[in-house]
Order: sequence, then C-alpha cells, then structure tokens
Amino acid sequence: MSYPNPGAYLQASVETASPARLLVMLYDRLALDCRRALAAQEGADHASAHSNLLHAQEIVAHLQSSLRPELWAGGPALSSLYSHLLVHLVRANVDRDVEKTAHCLELVEGLGAAWREAAAETAVAAS
Repeated sequence: MSYPNPGAYLQASVETASPARLLVMLYDRLALDCRRALAAQEGADHASAHSNLLHAQEIVAHLQSSLRPELWAGGPALSSLYSHLLVHLVRANVDRDVEKTAHCLELVEGLGAAWREAAAETAVAAS
C-alpha cells in the first residue's frame, strides 16, 4: 500500500491558498521556528536553535521584502517591527539568548493572531 506524499499535500495547500491564508501560514511557521529555537536554546542544543533561528530570519526577511508600506497607513510601522524582529532574531542566535528568542516569539504570536483574525474577517466578507 502506498501512502500520499505529505510534501505534495503541503505544496498543493500553498499553491491553492489565498494571499491572506499564505500570510497566516508564514506566521504559523515563524512561530513554530521560534518555539523550536527557544526549546533548543533551553536544552543547550545550539545547532538546532541556530537552524530554526536562521529559518525564522528568512521568513521575516521575506515578509519585509514583500511588504509595500506605502500602500497603507500601518505599513511603515509593520516594516519597523520586521526590522526589530530581524535584529533580535540575529542577536538571539549570535548571543544564544533565550530572552531575545522569547521576546521574538511573543511578538510573532501577537502578529500572527492579528493576521489570522484579519484573514478570517476577509474570508467572511468575501462570502
């Protein structure tokens, strides 16, 4: 018996997701990376923490590069928040700083919740 390829399922989910859903998916993964990094730092698994923090940095860099702050009033503040996150993710990695990682996780979870709520409102308005 063959089982479906989970990678194919994920790819299909990404390819068919709305822009709002894609943003939520990015935030979910960003939070997961921060949680994993935090747990790894607490367990002195520096290699795993490093890997997860690098991936988190890549996601934030992508979010920032795709942001068009001139298109809405909150754009410049969100861009600044992304810059703040990037600096703290780098410092958390370089300094192996659990508190900086926890700070980033707290910010990411708050932002993710806000985007999740906005995506849900957009979906309701569209139906």
